Amino acid sequence: MTPKLDTRRPMIQPKPSLHSRLGRLGSSSTFVGYLFVAPILILMGIWFYYPLLQSFMYSFQDISFLNPDAAKFIGFSNYIEIVKDKDFWTALSHSALLTVVAVPLQALIALVIAVNLNKVRRLKGVFRTLYYMPYITSTIAVTTVFMYLFMQHDGIATKALTWLGFRDVSWYADVKLALPFLMILTIWTYVGFYMVVYLGGLQTIPNDIYEAGRVDGANGWQQFWKLTVPMLKPVTFLVIMSGIINVMQLFDQPYALARNGSLGSPAGATSTIVTYFYSQAFSYNRAGYGSAAAFIIFAIIIALSMLQKRFVREEI
Repeated sequence: MTPKLDTRRPMIQPKPSLHSRLGRLGSSSTFVGYLFVAPILILMGIWFYYPLLQSFMYSFQDISFLNPDAAKFIGFSNYIEIVKDKDFWTALSHSALLTVVAVPLQALIALVIAVNLNKVRRLKGVFRTLYYMPYITSTIAVTTVFMYLFMQHDGIATKALTWLGFRDVSWYADVKLALPFLMILTIWTYVGFYMVVYLGGLQTIPNDIYEAGRVDGANGWQQFWKLTVPMLKPVTFLVIMSGIINVMQLFDQPYALARNGSLGSPAGATSTIVTYFYSQAFSYNRAGYGSAAAFIIFAIIIALSMLQKRFVREEI
């Protein structure tokens, strides 16, 4: 006997009414949850969302912090002027170069340190703390130490580099060497943090995988390249994207290098898109123009964050 097919349409569940949804909202557990979240939302609204909205409005105005009442609506003029400004493209090119060079290098160095530190049996915590120290140390202190290391004549790093054929100059004061100096400083600052991130990722890799690799005849390099690196792909994406966002927001190090209050010194060699925004808004007192530059930075960071989520989701 041939079974009959049920051709009836499935019953469509009616949408919950507004009254029932409000009833669930008013339930004790839900109400308590919203009650705990409310203070944070209020503070975020006061200290983040309201200034963000106000800055967005400023970006379409010719406004000064000294005389906000004389603000004048000028449409997209600030954005158009930014696109035509050579200093903006110079700052953006510096940020892009830092991204292309510093981010991969700090990820690679952090991975190598983490892999070797993961093999250490004794004093692992001590070494981990020593590598992590530059990240939690004051930026001014770290920058000052590096300036002494790369000082003309007396700097230890300068003497070593002079012996290798480099010029005997203060790197941070030379137009051609200031940006490489900033790259080295940035790598040194963040590599300890990413080393800890990689260490956490290495703890999730089962030892059975390495034992199976050794049984198959894989040496140390083959285990690293064919087992460790593929297993750490999600962590690597996180490190790379986090590094890009940190570099795009780089401000403390160039600010610490500023001489006589001139951000980006010497001669704009260490300017970034954040120092450009800061200079326009506060040094030149162009709040509207600076707000427009800030929103361009904000858009870039949001795009990079969305890219990070997409790649991490695909890898996981």
